[in-house]
Amino acid sequence: MSKSTPSTATVVGSGPNGLAAALVLARAGVEVTVVEAEATAGGGLRSSTDDHGVRHDHCATTFPLAQASPFFREFGSALAGHGLEFATAPVDAVHVLDATRSASLLTSVADTAAGLPGKDGRLWHASFGPLADRADQVTDEFLRPILHLPRHPLLFAGFGVQAGLPASWSWRRFRSPEARALLAGIMAHAFTPLHLPGSSAAGTMLTVAGHAHGWPVAVGGSQSVADAMLAELTALGGSVVTGERITDLSQVTDADAVLLDTSVEDAARILGDRVPDRIARTWRRFRRGPAVAKVDYTVEGGIPWSSPDARRAATVHLGGTADRVAAAEKDCWQGRLPRRPFTLVGQPWLADPSRTVTHGGRQLNPVWAYAHVPAGWTGTAQETFDLVTSQIEDAAPGFRDHVVDWSASDPAGVQATGRNNTGGDISGGANDLVQLLARPRLLRPYDTGVPGVYLCSSSTAPGGGVHFMCGMKAADRCCPGAGDGR
Repeated sequence: MSKSTPSTATVVGSGPNGLAAALVLARAGVEVTVVEAEATAGGGLRSSTDDHGVRHDHCATTFPLAQASPFFREFGSALAGHGLEFATAPVDAVHVLDATRSASLLTSVADTAAGLPGKDGRLWHASFGPLADRADQVTDEFLRPILHLPRHPLLFAGFGVQAGLPASWSWRRFRSPEARALLAGIMAHAFTPLHLPGSSAAGTMLTVAGHAHGWPVAVGGSQSVADAMLAELTALGGSVVTGERITDLSQVTDADAVLLDTSVEDAARILGDRVPDRIARTWRRFRRGPAVAKVDYTVEGGIPWSSPDARRAATVHLGGTADRVAAAEKDCWQGRLPRRPFTLVGQPWLADPSRTVTHGGRQLNPVWAYAHVPAGWTGTAQETFDLVTSQIEDAAPGFRDHVVDWSASDPAGVQATGRNNTGGDISGGANDLVQLLARPRLLRPYDTGVPGVYLCSSSTAPGGGVHFMCGMKAADRCCPGAGDGR
């Protein structure tokens, strides 16, 4: 395989990063083929329809970072031309503390601040308003490897100070339980103990992006994102092969370059002893984070939340106070199943009414939900259902009466649905400070040490989330100048 600019490339895996890499290379004139093991392309963007006609998203359902991404600024218009549309609910996200208290994240910084008690509103506005005003510059700096020459040094330093704090320090500047819990729930998306340095990073980015673009869903389901990317790839001359699993590099040696949208573990298996020892050792030290236990519900009507804002929100966080969220995340990190795990609930039809289906005279809706659990947790389908459902029932008494059908996956089932979700870890690897800086290694994170072969999954910088930048940056490493390649 050539070390020069490739004329042909094979992308192994068709998740958001693999498709992003393919688009960047195809736009640069490279002849690209995407090879996907499953029958349907899209990876974590796939959706499927149940027996009632209700469409469920396999992994991603809400997209806080998508429109904030430099990739989307490059390709958003083209994807819209293929029918991609994002929509937001009246409330982006709500954190439910108990039967009487909740706090809401709205796209408007001012409106979010107005809903917080006392002086916390002014503090929220001061903390996130200036960053939201420069959200595109924030994402330019931080949706990339941390080691780079900043384009906006003062902004880089200011955001970096906030992001580098322990999450527990970040929320303790607020006085009210509501503001603290709202921020703790957002920061729990990192799947890391919230007392550790760097645990504010993901939550700060999600908050800033939310105040710039909301926390939208893709109209028609997450598959719509993949379908638009696939349509643009075809328009650029690329192609996709499904139903073919790559297990060894010898299967794709006819390409000048190969990009692996795979886990570190699968990349090591595919490349075998071709990987230099220094890189193989680094990959072996790469660690997985906690897992998720997921339930897809088909419900009649909506969820009878005690919180009025939860009845209008695309995303609902369940976890109680900030301290309870932190305790649950610490339990997961240490291998214990929390009694009350942090739980996320997606209600996409509140942003996209087309997701509501009339079946047998009933209005049916998809509910997407998962609880944070320890890596390796095993549960039957019924145990997984009961674990997640009990968290929802506490905040929405009578919820079970609305459930028409359901499908549950423990961490092993989550991995079976998406091979990159090793052990049920949907973040591509642990998000502690070490792996925020070195993902999967500090220098040249996309290089595998095998000439012409690059890693482009969420196990590389800047990590998990649908922002496409692991793929875009890997493509730029493969073909300098093809992407946002500074």
